[in-house]
Amino acid sequence: MTFVVTENCILCKYTDCVEVCPVDCFHEGPNFLVIDPEECIDCTLCVPECPAEAIFDEEDLPDDQRKFLQINADLSQSWPVITEFKEAPADAQDWDGKSGKFALLKR
Repeated sequence: MTFVVTENCILCKYTDCVEVCPVDCFHEGPNFLVIDPEECIDCTLCVPECPAEAIFDEEDLPDDQRKFLQINADLSQSWPVITEFKEAPADAQDWDGKSGKFALLKR
C-alpha cells in the first residue's frame, strides 16, 4: 500500500507534506509533487499536512484519480527528491480545488 498525490496538487504544489515525511519519499516536478510507492511506509503523516487535500491512501483513491497511482510511480523514478518546505506558487490558492488540471501537468 502507498499514498498517492492526485490532480489537485497540479499547479498548487504546496510542500507542507514533505517536511513531515520520515523516509523522504516525495519527488518534485515542475508543477506537481509525487510519492515514490517503493519508499512510502504508509505512515499517514503527509495527509493532514496537505492544504489542497490532494493526498490519498491508494485504497481510498476516487475512481477519477486512479491514474495517479501509476503517474506517481513513474514520475518518482525521474524527478528529484524534495525534503524541505518551499513557498507555494503565488497563484496556488487560485488553482486549489479547480478540476480538469490533468492536461496542465508538466513532466
